Amino acid sequence: MLGPALVAGVAYLDPGNVASNMTAGAKYGYLLVWVVVLANLIAWLVQYLSAKLGLVTGRSLPELLGERIRRPWARRAYWLQAELVAMATDVAEVIGGAVALQLLFGLPLIWGGAITALVSLTLLVAQTRHGARTFEFVIIGMVAIIAVGFVAGVFVAPPDVAGVAGGLVPRFEDSGSVLLAASILGATVMPHAIYAHSALTRDRFSTDTTPIPRLLRATRWDVSLAMLIAGAVNVAILLLAAANLAGVAGTDSLEGAYAALHTGVGPAIATLFAVGLLASGLASTSVGAYAGAEIMHGLLHARIPLLLRRLISVLPALLLLGIGADPTRALVLSQVVLSFGIPFALIPLVSLTARGSVLGRFRNRVATTVLGAAASLALIVLNGMLLVLVAAEA
Repeated sequence: MLGPALVAGVAYLDPGNVASNMTAGAKYGYLLVWVVVLANLIAWLVQYLSAKLGLVTGRSLPELLGERIRRPWARRAYWLQAELVAMATDVAEVIGGAVALQLLFGLPLIWGGAITALVSLTLLVAQTRHGARTFEFVIIGMVAIIAVGFVAGVFVAPPDVAGVAGGLVPRFEDSGSVLLAASILGATVMPHAIYAHSALTRDRFSTDTTPIPRLLRATRWDVSLAMLIAGAVNVAILLLAAANLAGVAGTDSLEGAYAALHTGVGPAIATLFAVGLLASGLASTSVGAYAGAEIMHGLLHARIPLLLRRLISVLPALLLLGIGADPTRALVLSQVVLSFGIPFALIPLVSLTARGSVLGRFRNRVATTVLGAAASLALIVLNGMLLVLVAAEA
């Protein structure tokens, strides 16, 4: 019964995570370790609620919202913000794959982006033709590559234990650290993963005759395993940067981080880092495209050809690469966009899963609803702090 959460969980290991965590470690050392840990705790709750919604109702979150948002203009407006979030996701994933191909093979970024988009389309076609289980196996295999690629460096160049412990104390240093915290949260608690997970469990268990309580227990294990892997890898990326890149010039970019790892830790670790980044881009952009298609179908009750949809969703990333935008900066800012999209997915999710009219006896307990509401409020407050601090420095 395991699988859907591991597929949705690849969204927590995308190039945006790599860029945000790597930049946080290089610029602020261990300061934001607590943000990564908090983000993954919130992610566990969010992904479980999303999976439960799809499993119990047999409907995805976009489908349920499409039924409940009565006014066409409101439904289209909601779809538009969700679609922009999906495009921001593709910006991170396609650019990350392009950077990885440039590091490994010297390909121009625009060609690397096109190849990443093409490979992700191939994976989606395979999912359409061969079913959810085959797609799951491919994505889980890529998750294994990602984990090895990013965690290996921590064992070769271990972090300072006292520094790690200090990083678990919640605090900020300046507006830049708040920006990165919002970026980490946006990269970890990703809106498109919320939409996708409900659809993944719907597709997997729609014909399953296993009793729902047993499916929910299996889902908790599935989500726990996925978030444990994602959390460990995200922390490892930040610790690798904090231990080896802090204070090193040029390490606020993926290319600079790769060069510094190559020089300071060794070519093997640097190559594993680039391979992990490539697998991250390929796997996560496939899941992002799956989520984008579900968002359109659920909210607008429409589908467009897969190739056309893929072309539209990757166009912003290819344009950024074509005009020579800084890849790492684009990655980090794309995660901030995702952070602002979180409440639009999280608040309806918590509300729907708390209703007996939707989930019956499987609705949230009061404590679960309170935790979900607190998480939503914390994310909204953090984004408000970000706007105030950045405006003050402008």
